[in-house]
Amino acid sequence: MRAPIYIKRVYDPPGKEDGLRILVDRLWPRGLKKEKARVDGWWKEVAPSDTLRKWFDHDPDKWPEFKRRYFNELNGREDEVSKRIDEIKDQRVTFLYGAKEEVYNNAAALKEYVEKRF
Repeated sequence: MRAPIYIKRVYDPPGKEDGLRILVDRLWPRGLKKEKARVDGWWKEVAPSDTLRKWFDHDPDKWPEFKRRYFNELNGREDEVSKRIDEIKDQRVTFLYGAKEEVYNNAAALKEYVEKRF
């Protein structure tokens, strides 16, 4: 059984409890210097496509459909996703995201996908 995955806004201060800090957004967060973010990895390859990200726009009403479409995208990138998950297995990991929306965001969806699948 793998260690749990946590999610956190990349703008929040890093903590010892974060473990590996993996940014899971396609774009680098605005106004954030890389040194301050203390990111251990950037998985932009498994982030939602630009089209999907713009369509969703963190609208809670679109959440179920966003997850369905995003999971389909991830299924289409199975090799990349598996490779990334292998990199973090048995480690404490925090998926980082830049959105202001703390519930309906791609990090939460990716966490759900990974926990169900791997």
